[in-house]
Amino acid sequence: MTTFTIDSENNITAFGTPEEAAATTTTPFDTFASQKELAELAATWPAERLVATWNSLAGVVAVESFKNTKTAASRIWARIQSLGEAAKPKAAAAKPKAGKKAKGSAQAAKGAPAKAKATKKTTAAKNASKAKKASKVEEAAGPREGSKTAQVVAMLQRKNGATLAEIMAKMGWQRHTVRGFMAGAMKKAGYTVESFKPEGGERTYRINS
Repeated sequence: MTTFTIDSENNITAFGTPEEAAATTTTPFDTFASQKELAELAATWPAERLVATWNSLAGVVAVESFKNTKTAASRIWARIQSLGEAAKPKAAAAKPKAGKKAKGSAQAAKGAPAKAKATKKTTAAKNASKAKKASKVEEAAGPREGSKTAQVVAMLQRKNGATLAEIMAKMGWQRHTVRGFMAGAMKKAGYTVESFKPEGGERTYRINS
């Protein structure tokens, strides 16, 4: 199932599977795989973010506001379907015939995530390459001091770890953002995070030593 992610800068990326999204993304992100999930996610956003997200998509006519969240989610979902098509694995097997241009985008042929940005036309393949290089550097040197990853790591390294509520309060994130960060950024950085819920207690995360 094609899974979309959107980060704090409103960049939307399409992945062939939820696992690929979690393994590739190294920054806090939200995920959605249907118009309904996008609408539920967008319901927690301020109106300004909906406008900024739409205006960041390539080829759209900029707007100043939307009638309501449902309308905004519907238009954004319809617009990003081309990203979902590009992310489908079957495109990777297609080979162009001699003398003819390959159908589909370069990022689709390589199976790389397709990314929508307002002003940059950098290909998804280059973005993926940069992300991998940045990830390797981070893994080798550890999280940058003061970064969001470093702050979360410090909380999770405590004897009793940190509860979901504590992380949300500290970082200003939503529940789904915390879960996505644990599955994506922490795993990508090489940390093994234990998730457990004591009887009568809250969901807690802790780094296994």
